[in-house]
Amino acid sequence: MIAELQPYLDDANGKMKDAIAFLKKELGHIRAGKATPALLDGIKVEYYGTQTPLNQLANISAPDPRLLTVEPFDKSSIRQIERAIMTSGLGLNPNNDGTLIRIPLPVLSEERRKELVKVSRDKAEEARVSIRNTRREIKDEVKKIVKEESLPEDSRFEAEEELQKMTDSFISSVDQMLKDKEEEIMTV
Repeated sequence: MIAELQPYLDDANGKMKDAIAFLKKELGHIRAGKATPALLDGIKVEYYGTQTPLNQLANISAPDPRLLTVEPFDKSSIRQIERAIMTSGLGLNPNNDGTLIRIPLPVLSEERRKELVKVSRDKAEEARVSIRNTRREIKDEVKKIVKEESLPEDSRFEAEEELQKMTDSFISSVDQMLKDKEEEIMTV
């Protein structure tokens, strides 16, 4: 393959890695019955007039599989943190004792587990689409460069073959991540 095409493949690799990282983050937000601090990652708290991520305002831990604890660094912010958790849309009911917020996680019903699997599948499909779009964009770029610079057609085919291998590898990673998440969600 000709060196002029390598930067395009490197770009594709970077974009596909970003899609995988995004999927990993999104799947981390989906509660699978076990308490994990990542569950609260997307929550922002109104703190002195600024929307601040919760993990910058408090220490979040999971002392047991059905409980999260949030210990604010600044005790005066405990009410705002509690309000942000309640309004986050995660369906959590925090208990505030003045210094620590305890968040008990309810047991998931079978119906809720199936909904979470469906959400996970949607997120995985978004990642697959992103990876395929990257493949299409880079393939078009490679065709354009080969034509403009009068490069050999063989180099184009070689680059496209490499791009397809890369795409297949990332798609299989997405499928494996989804399979693992579904298993985690459906385990009682």
